[in-house]
Amino acid sequence: MDRRAFIKLGGTGMMTLLLSGCGIGALGSNDKAAPDNKEPQKAANVAQAAPGGGMKIVVVTGSPHRAGTSALLADKFIEGAKAAGHDVFRFNAAFEEIHPCLGCGQCGMSGPCVQKDAIEQKLIERLTSCDMIVLVTPLYYYGFSAQIKTVIDRFYSRTGAIHNKKAALMATSWNGNPDAMDELMEHYRTLCRYMEWNDAGTVLGIGCGGRADIERSEFPEMAYKIGLNLRA
Repeated sequence: MDRRAFIKLGGTGMMTLLLSGCGIGALGSNDKAAPDNKEPQKAANVAQAAPGGGMKIVVVTGSPHRAGTSALLADKFIEGAKAAGHDVFRFNAAFEEIHPCLGCGQCGMSGPCVQKDAIEQKLIERLTSCDMIVLVTPLYYYGFSAQIKTVIDRFYSRTGAIHNKKAALMATSWNGNPDAMDELMEHYRTLCRYMEWNDAGTVLGIGCGGRADIERSEFPEMAYKIGLNLRA
């Protein structure tokens, strides 16, 4: 299927949930939730229900700091999601052998990829069979980290099978300006439209220059609540 055909699809409205005084979805002081009422479309790779009736969730982190600020958001989201009965698989892209898309076209957008790295061997089948994808990243030059962008580019090898999921974005930045996440959010919204993802929430932790900053902020609790309140 041609890449341009997918660009015409989508158009799902995006809504950022605001928590607390500055904002629940979540832009606050420190670095959408649209209800999914539609029946999931039948596709070649149909997501299998997690044990106990919960969702199968894939969390992809992109920070090279194991105990960094965005890692804490991932930890808390996963804690909440597991408490709600969901099955969670975490892929820490910065600590895996991953390679960027070569643009060779050999996959035909339906796989397999010619590269046999961790994305192809550990992650891609999880992405095609899951119900929800959560991207967790530090803000690097006003966008996704290179590790997360590498994973996103490799979606190409299974483009159709990764459509029609729930999604969430969690990010942290040193920059404390309210508009620090604007470009990242625009990229995420565009990705949701292109992939026909239904946004389930965002946590945008601006002004989180270090672990102590985020630990005393509202952002970890926001991440936990998004995970805890997810419904299949």
